[in-house]
Formats: sequence, C-alpha cells, structure tokens
Amino acid sequence: MNRYLLIIFCCIISGVAFAQEQFEVYFDSNKFDCTKLETKKLQNWIDINKNVKIVAIHGFTDEDGSNGFNDTLAKKRVNFIFNLVKDKIKIREDFKTISFGENFQQLNDKAKNRKVVIFYLLEKDIVKENEILGITRGVAEHSEAKPTVVEKKAIVPIEEEAMNFPENATLKEKIELSQKGTLIRLKDIFFYINSFAILPTSKRGIDELIYVLNIYPKLKIEIQGHICCVDKDKKNLSEERAKQVRRILVSEGISEKRIKVKGFGVSKPKFAIPEKSEYEASRNRRVEIMILEK
Repeated sequence: MNRYLLIIFCCIISGVAFAQEQFEVYFDSNKFDCTKLETKKLQNWIDINKNVKIVAIHGFTDEDGSNGFNDTLAKKRVNFIFNLVKDKIKIREDFKTISFGENFQQLNDKAKNRKVVIFYLLEKDIVKENEILGITRGVAEHSEAKPTVVEKKAIVPIEEEAMNFPENATLKEKIELSQKGTLIRLKDIFFYINSFAILPTSKRGIDELIYVLNIYPKLKIEIQGHICCVDKDKKNLSEERAKQVRRILVSEGISEKRIKVKGFGVSKPKFAIPEKSEYEASRNRRVEIMILEK
C-alpha cells in the first residue's frame, strides 16, 4: 500500500495501518446482469471472503447513452450485485449502494468503465470499522493542530463556469488560465456516504492536485467542501472532507501554509435541493479549490 492510500484510511488513527480492499465486476454494454464468467468470478470471491464486511457498492457506466439512462443503468447494476451478495456476506446497511453512472473520469477502454466496485473490510479490520470510515475519530484526530491563519482582504470568488475553460481541460491547464479567486471543481474525488473518508477511486484526482502544487510552488489554494441532498450540514461534513484532502496533500510533502480549508455545507448548491437526479446531486456534492495566490 503506497503512502497515499495509507493516509486515506489511517490518518485518523496514529501509527495503525488498515487494509482497504475492493473487488470489481464488469458488465457488457447496456446490460445490468453479469455474464456467466463474471458471475462465476463473483461467486468465487464470495466463497473465499465469508468473514469480510462490505461497506460500499458503487455502480459505473461508460459514456454511451444519456445521463438519465446511465444513472438508471448504474443503479440496476448495483442492485443486481447487492442481491447476489446480501445473504452471503455482512453488509453495512448505511453504506450499501451508490451509483455514479458516467459521472467519473472515464478510461479509454470503455469495457473497464462498465462495472460495479465492492469496497470491503477484512475481518481483522472490522473492529475499527467506524474509525476507518471516518465516522468516529481517534486520539490523533482530536489533537490535530490548527494552523494559524492571518486573514487578508476577502477574495472575490469567480465561478468556474464564468472562466469558459476549454472542454476537457486538465487541472494544470485550468490553473494556468486562472486568476486569484477562480474556483475549480476537483474531478473524481469521492467519499464514503456520510463520511469524510476518501474512496480509493479518488487517487487520480488527488494525484493530479499534488502534481500541480508541486510544479507551481507559489500556488496557494483554499479547499472548499460542499455536500448534497440534505437541508443542513449537521455533522460539518463539508469542512471535514476539505480537511481530509488537505491531510493527504500535507502527507505528500505539500506545505500546510499553502492550503486553507472551508466547508459550505449546502449553502452554495449548483442545483436546487432536493435534487431531481443523481447527476444534480453529484454536482452539488463536490470539492473545489479557490486560487489564493499564483
């Protein structure tokens, strides 16, 4: 396990390493039931993992079809897999399912985008389940040092849509075109439901942010968290998620002085709450950075 993945699951418990595991099942185009080969592969996984505990089941599709079609297809894939495992392996009910449809970084190989990912804990780690998932905090988290911040004149935010970035621009390209106050949504950073623990599938997005911070040593940012689907951020989850991203960056050698954090809860949605679709929810449930200095 590399340093990045380690910090995701054990930054809240000092000195203790937890295994994070995942298993993927793939689907044919526009299908929500598995082929015989994939079904057999899943059954073999079930047979040798009787004592694990599933904490999340996520569904994905390729880009073919409309957003609405893909959202529904992803849900059907999740439900199909859930029904196959529900009576055979323990499942944490409140972390059961989520569907991303096509709303994630697509790979060039479309077949690898049509999948369901099962996230699970090994038997030895179940005792620390809530701490791994970021629901409860360890001693190290309670004693986290808070950086001293000297407030300066408020920066006027510039919404990403107003920048008219080129379609499919990378984070690096967006940084180059940005000015102080520009907001940029970080793609492919996902969290366990109701938790500030980051999913392993977020590695691509985190790595891209680390890369730009390393090549632009004068760049300073504010990480801003937003959540969806509720009328109030009772657990201050939006800020905790922003802090979790900062912890990973700091663990990778980025100076904490370059990173501020702020949680907005549901005060700045892109779409009205309650959202009408998973696409709208995914746009509201986001992590952005605001450029403070370049």
